[in-house]
Amino acid sequence: MAGIDEVWSVLGGDPALVSRVSAVERPGALDARLPVRESARACVGACALAAAELAARRAGLAEVPGVRVDDGAVAAAFTSERHLRVDGREPVTFAPLSRLWRTADGWVRTHANYPHHRERLLAALKVPQDPATVESVASVLAERSAREVEEAVYAAGGLAVALRTPEQWAACAQGRTVARMPLVERGRLDASPARVFPSLPSTPSPPSPSPSAPLLPAAGLRVLDLTRVIAGPVATRTLALLGADVLRVDPPGLPELPDQQADTGFGKRSAALDLTADRETFEELLGTADVVVTGYRPGALDRFGLSPEALAGRRAGLVVAQLSAWGADGPWAGRRGFDSLVQVATGIAVVEGTADRPGTLPAQALDHGTGYLLAAGVLRALTEQSYEGGSRYVRLALARTAAWLTSGLRPGGAGGLRPGGTDADDAAHPGPEPRLTERGSRLGRLRHPLPPDSLTDGPPTDRTGADDATFTGPEPWLAERDSPLGRLRYALSPVSFAGGPVDWARPPGPWGADAARWV
Repeated sequence: MAGIDEVWSVLGGDPALVSRVSAVERPGALDARLPVRESARACVGACALAAAELAARRAGLAEVPGVRVDDGAVAAAFTSERHLRVDGREPVTFAPLSRLWRTADGWVRTHANYPHHRERLLAALKVPQDPATVESVASVLAERSAREVEEAVYAAGGLAVALRTPEQWAACAQGRTVARMPLVERGRLDASPARVFPSLPSTPSPPSPSPSAPLLPAAGLRVLDLTRVIAGPVATRTLALLGADVLRVDPPGLPELPDQQADTGFGKRSAALDLTADRETFEELLGTADVVVTGYRPGALDRFGLSPEALAGRRAGLVVAQLSAWGADGPWAGRRGFDSLVQVATGIAVVEGTADRPGTLPAQALDHGTGYLLAAGVLRALTEQSYEGGSRYVRLALARTAAWLTSGLRPGGAGGLRPGGTDADDAAHPGPEPRLTERGSRLGRLRHPLPPDSLTDGPPTDRTGADDATFTGPEPWLAERDSPLGRLRYALSPVSFAGGPVDWARPPGPWGADAARWV
């Protein structure tokens, strides 16, 4: 069956380990015509299994801990940007000019959350920058064809995509190119020696949770994070959860949106670094890095010597993970893109829409799903290095995840996961509340979902308790504690790593506020 079996196989994992994964299915979570819930469950399940595998390898456990994936936790995490609160304020997820528009012959989707993308969009449409209103843009677009707008805006360096049906996307050159790509592209870059990890403390058998001394599969690893927006930052946020020292590096002139930083900055530090003027600093960071994750257009960073081959040539044993919107090949390879645009281009918006208007997925599932797959690819590469050596690369694209969602994953069923609960109460999706937490940070007080990755105490078994009962409120999962940031109110995850973390070690801080050096 398509789902985690397929994902784990693409990641190169041992098929026997899939039996270590169970699921709590909650119909109603991430409801859609396409199998969003099943694909999200598979992505998170594969990521958690990759973490469990690496933990077992490093801690010398007799067997890989069992993994349990709860649809409720996954749904909360896949919509984390909606549930985030900063001092009680709701975040801004889309700017006014990031939306679907009617054109003379159909629909077009634009993305203008960042100021420079907004400026390029308006310049391409010849709409005055100030004032530029939704009405003024709508009137211009209503007189032009969707494909004409798409090409004009992209030529100006902006972002706009014409609506296509699944059949139209499959027939176009980029659609055909993407269809030939693997879901997760991975390989070796050299024959460097096997990676030798510092040993992790082993836990009792079966392992038991130990918040004071968690088992962190990525402990001691250094991750250079050159990603933006959602998918890449979700991947590196996950590696930070697992204990990695993650340093996000951005150009000084391109700050991240504050709410985006608050949502995806958990567990990380953030530094501004000019890759030309501060080249020596970057090379010092690379010299002791274990993983480099990039989220820019294919080839965009090559001039800085940041192709996988160039990076591995300077740092043997590196894992290089790359993320793009449209893939590394094809006529759209060099184009910018975001989840919302990929949904429109690949026909997802048609499938999820009505006769009158295109629709959307219940979450930015391409971003989040690809992020967890990218983290899983990194974790599997690290495990493989411990046996076989070699610098490694992992490559994913939002458009390929979209192709998997629309044609490669069969709707219905558990996506290859064994159901972990059978009570009728399990059928009710409890919403995100049981998985939300609050904490202080340098950005203010944050409200955010806990991570969905989770390992059970030993083999997967059906369990009873609050997480399998009718949801009556978040109280059973809430706790309070003092911290250097103030008093925190947060949730204890009902399914957590065996002896591992249920929350990030540090909250997000302001963008670019940290020094460009390793801890």
